Amino acid sequence: MMSLPLDVPPPGNVQVGLDDVMLWGVLPYLVLAILILGSIWRYRYDQFGWTTRSSQLYESRLLRIASPLFHFGILAVIVGHFVGLVIPKTWMDAAGVNEDTYHFFALSVGIIAGVATLVGIVLLIYRRRTTGPVFMATTRNDKVMYIFLLAAILAGLATTVFSVFDTKIVNYRDTVSPWFRSIFIFQPDLVGMTAASMSFKIHTLTGLVLFALWPFTRLVHAFTAPLQYLFRPYIVYRSRGKRPAPGVGTPRRGWDPVGTPDRDRPGVPPK
Repeated sequence: MMSLPLDVPPPGNVQVGLDDVMLWGVLPYLVLAILILGSIWRYRYDQFGWTTRSSQLYESRLLRIASPLFHFGILAVIVGHFVGLVIPKTWMDAAGVNEDTYHFFALSVGIIAGVATLVGIVLLIYRRRTTGPVFMATTRNDKVMYIFLLAAILAGLATTVFSVFDTKIVNYRDTVSPWFRSIFIFQPDLVGMTAASMSFKIHTLTGLVLFALWPFTRLVHAFTAPLQYLFRPYIVYRSRGKRPAPGVGTPRRGWDPVGTPDRDRPGVPPK
């Protein structure tokens, strides 16, 4: 299998400056605080605004194409980020997934998912801009959200493309991934993130800004996705019985006949 340029080890003697401390040691915790506290505030004081503000009523032709592309694409992107950032490289090696195999699938699936997500979000923005009623229902928060969401998707695709053609790209599994995991144990790996390539830093920063905006936009609906819909019981429909033919008057309701099973049988005289 072909060897990909992501196998380049991180450079040694990395100098961590004050800007690195602020960006990779302080900013992530500020974003987490805004995301958690902002979501709690939004849920407690703006439950009626906790919605996608669906615009399907105004236009559905483009929405039927753009929405599945974006949502299924972003789900695949999230799964890819989880595998790349949360699962350590040593675990993948122990499972028998070597570096070449991992990057082959990561690049192929990542490009497909990224392109689908990009096409979906572009169509959604085009629909929102060109459909009058949908554009009128667009708020300033929506516009800002779309800008940073599109920027994060483009930056993610750019890192994928650069990792194929640029031999100087540093393996994110040796830099960004350890830093990401270290955030949650309150020991930020500043050296690892400082050694990361510029494209990964830009992608990370756009993602942090997007998460900081998350509680104040329609993106909060992702926290209350109707997953129970997948496990709901079947809806049973029952007929109301035969209806009278057109032009025939509806019979007046009276006493229901009371009888025994013998009387209900045809041809059996009553006792």
